[in-house]
Amino acid sequence: MSVAERTASIVNVHGIDIDVEIRGSGAPILLIPSEEGLEAQLPVIDELAKTHKVVIAFPPGFGRSERPDWMSNPDDLAYVMLDLASQLGLEKPALVGFSFSGWVAAEMAVKNAGAFSKLVLVGAVGVKIGGPYDVDIQDVWLQHPAKVAAFKWADPEKANRDYSGCSDEELSIVARNVESFARFGWEPYMHNPKLKHRLHRVSIPTHLIWGDKDGVVTKDYGRAFAGLIPGASFETVANAGHYPQLEQPEAFAKALTKFLR
Repeated sequence: MSVAERTASIVNVHGIDIDVEIRGSGAPILLIPSEEGLEAQLPVIDELAKTHKVVIAFPPGFGRSERPDWMSNPDDLAYVMLDLASQLGLEKPALVGFSFSGWVAAEMAVKNAGAFSKLVLVGAVGVKIGGPYDVDIQDVWLQHPAKVAAFKWADPEKANRDYSGCSDEELSIVARNVESFARFGWEPYMHNPKLKHRLHRVSIPTHLIWGDKDGVVTKDYGRAFAGLIPGASFETVANAGHYPQLEQPEAFAKALTKFLR
């Protein structure tokens, strides 16, 4: 496959159809998009594809991936994504997850860290850092949209997306992403109570990248998350909220490529 080539397909993983796009060739990277599903549009992906085989895979319920009724939490998604990596024959790819998919990636790593060479978590949720009455992860569903936008973005105006040019299929995917995000993250809210007790199993080089103005999960939460993973490093992106990869793509690209290369 040439570095300019892209292939998009539906891969059936033990009866579950998964939306996959592959770009470039070389050392593999398995990239799992966030609940926003916009990471495939980042320029850094094409840059990485010059020297890597970048596999962009949407978990069940996101993108065009099927969501069986029996699936109820990110733990279920993690097993499917591990099976996908195996089925695609990926030889120790670097694993990159964003926000909700950072949670999925962490669940994958505690199950089989040996399947991957490196782990990158970007603004990941998934663990409860404080006590039962501490708000570690802001509620993004029950608060006013303007307040949620301020949590998510250093510049809340960037929360506004123009859907006027989207096809019916694209709009259906946006709605389905929101529905699946709520389904898998509602209860317990945006975390697995057991995950933080398993993160010691992550035995590969790990880097956490955070927006310095993230209001969904603050940089203090990110540092505490990193502290649960042996040897993990932590870095912030200036003037970025919960999605540094979307809000400050150049600074994010620098942080990501430095760690991967």
